[in-house]
Amino acid sequence: MDYIKAKKKYGQNFLRNEKILSDIVNSVSVDSNDLIIEIGPGMGALTKYLCELNANLLCYEIDVRMKDYLFKYESDKIVIIYDDFMKRNVLEDIKDIQYKNLYVIANIPYYITSPIILKLINLEKEVKEIVLLVQKEVAERICATNNHKEYNAFTLVIDMDYDAELVFSVSRNSFVPVPNVDSAVIKLTRKKDIIVKDKTFYLKFISDAFQNKRKTLKNNLKQYDWLKIERILNELGYPENVRAEEISKGDFKILVNKYSDNSNDKKYNNELHSLGYDENTSK
Repeated sequence: MDYIKAKKKYGQNFLRNEKILSDIVNSVSVDSNDLIIEIGPGMGALTKYLCELNANLLCYEIDVRMKDYLFKYESDKIVIIYDDFMKRNVLEDIKDIQYKNLYVIANIPYYITSPIILKLINLEKEVKEIVLLVQKEVAERICATNNHKEYNAFTLVIDMDYDAELVFSVSRNSFVPVPNVDSAVIKLTRKKDIIVKDKTFYLKFISDAFQNKRKTLKNNLKQYDWLKIERILNELGYPENVRAEEISKGDFKILVNKYSDNSNDKKYNNELHSLGYDENTSK
């Protein structure tokens, strides 16, 4: 295939490995009455395989040069919007499409990976599965567990609503032009049970907890009630000098839920009072 000249401003790298393209599509089980969103179809390498699923397909392509390559895929079930995905109201775009489950399958630009993922996981319509080809370092960060060097607040943001899996790695030589980094395919699967009670508070807490990875949790959370945090950490088996990167995803949820739980506050304050502490001066 003769590839169109990639534009750096769009972060274009065209995937040319047919087996990888096929494996990406085969990593999900999509029905004909489902809806797939593809971001950045480019010349249609992945689109070609997505069409074979016979599902509803909505593609967002910012580069109008791609019309010459994508027009052949348009049909009653396949719509291509030539616009910036980040500027689109996705719910408005899909409101007239009848579908059962919503999926996202795409090879997205590396420079805008995080904003795209955040937009997807915050859609009011739940996305059942998100399969993305991303920079390998970002994939490792998203799928990391505690004590991994890439484990950070972004890992936990995604973990609120989705289970993350690194499906397989992809060599940089699979692209035209060849990027400076290797890639990986990740799959985000919507959790059946969301156990974070207050998402706004959770996001602030984990952001503060990871603001300086070299510091202990205690030093990063000076504006919080450390006595209360310490008590919960002790229940979970962590020492006082623990760092945020050492606390597991599940334990972070427990920590924040217990910290923000009013009934737990009352019980904790009663315990402080019985020990002779004033909750307003004990921080």
